[in-house]
Amino acid sequence: MARATRTEPAGQAIPVTELLEIADYITKLKRGIAALRAQELTRDRIPMAHDELGSVVAATASATNRIMESAEAMLAIKAKTLDEYRDQVEAHIGDIFEACTFQDITGQRISKVVEALGQLEKRLSQFSTVVNVRDGEAEHDPEEARRKARAEALLLNGPQLKGPATPQDAIDALFS
Repeated sequence: MARATRTEPAGQAIPVTELLEIADYITKLKRGIAALRAQELTRDRIPMAHDELGSVVAATASATNRIMESAEAMLAIKAKTLDEYRDQVEAHIGDIFEACTFQDITGQRISKVVEALGQLEKRLSQFSTVVNVRDGEAEHDPEEARRKARAEALLLNGPQLKGPATPQDAIDALFS
């Protein structure tokens, strides 16, 4: 019994089973792409994460400024009596406590961003599993290379996550 094949222009036959495997792979690929829900990510989740992190930055800066202003005002208190001094200090401490309430809201906002990133990570992981993709050599992006070089030159690495960090004494020595 003859095996069903399709002849390629170069004269080589492709077995029907291979064509069926390719068709199955394409179907899995399409399902994987659909499961990414890329439009939702780019339309909703990523812009939301951007907005939430922007709000966190603004709230943190505002709270920091309020706390510093209150602390500076306490240093400048000129009271005639101890009771007068205590009343003024307590008023500024109240302002500091109020400014610190930003943490609850920023924590909620950061949780939303972490959830969105978790969804993105999960979808990308599922997609790479479906299409059996492994990391490969990335194309050279000159703009990304420039940003990395600039960050390294300016030491814009940010705080360390539970890793080796510069001791506070060494940082203080830089400024003295």
